[in-house]
Amino acid sequence: MTTVLRRAAHWHRPLMVFVSAMALLAVVSAVGVFADPRILTGVPIWLKPLKFSVSFVLYGTTLAWMLSLLPRRSRTAERAGTVIVAMSMVEMVVIVGQVLRGTTSHYNESTPLNAALWQTMGAAIMVLFGAHLVIGIVVLRQPIADRVGKYAVGLGLGLTLLGMLAAVPMVAGADPGIEGVAGAHSVGVPDGGPGLPLVGWSTTGGDLRIGHFVGLHALQALPILAILLTRWGTRLDERTRVRLLVVAGGAYGVLTMLVTWQALRGQPLLRPDALTLAAAAGLVVATAAAIGLVVARRRRPELVLAA
Repeated sequence: MTTVLRRAAHWHRPLMVFVSAMALLAVVSAVGVFADPRILTGVPIWLKPLKFSVSFVLYGTTLAWMLSLLPRRSRTAERAGTVIVAMSMVEMVVIVGQVLRGTTSHYNESTPLNAALWQTMGAAIMVLFGAHLVIGIVVLRQPIADRVGKYAVGLGLGLTLLGMLAAVPMVAGADPGIEGVAGAHSVGVPDGGPGLPLVGWSTTGGDLRIGHFVGLHALQALPILAILLTRWGTRLDERTRVRLLVVAGGAYGVLTMLVTWQALRGQPLLRPDALTLAAAAGLVVATAAAIGLVVARRRRPELVLAA
């Protein structure tokens, strides 16, 4: 463990410094959740900085690790990583600053100052999206020896962009009809209503944060799957492992769009209608069939030899 931490310390320095700062903020925010009695939009006021800081710890650490896998140093990717740190810091400064002021950071246009801060966050997120895209292009162009790892990193970066895009309807399509509020994450119900524990996803209406969350964490899910396939799939050749990873990536992307579509139709995650259930069943069947086909194609030569 000590060796791993020492190696991690030499990954992309700005990202790792940012991760350390977010880890500290997560601790402070966790204390604030219990120590600060203020409630904002139905939840403890420090819950948003807690969730965002934990998310940035995962995002920053994974991104720094991915950059360390590149066989050749890329100044473009490193600079893009530094841009991501700067934009993420802007977002977190606004979020924490608004908590200290006792008001919301997202969708808040109730005063000129709040509107300016919200628009600053929006601009920072757009720049972060562009920098993330640049890193994805650099990774795809570099010849990483481990093909399974290369596909996991490439798909993870791409699906994370999809997760970022899943947040667009929160601003572009949502009209809560409340003066001073420009957007919402809930569909069919006001923000701040009953929600699932910890994550707070609405249990009475659609919630666009679900697709956003699922897509963003492809960055961790697919590399973890690649590691499991490499470690436990020793009887599978490299091409089969790559194909299985591609199937998983495709299914993951469709799942991201499925839960976003469900939310846009005003349905809580745990109360899908028949159409949503049918779509989910279709995804499961198609994924299982694709996995079966990949495995069968790998085994076919062995069956021929056995015959």
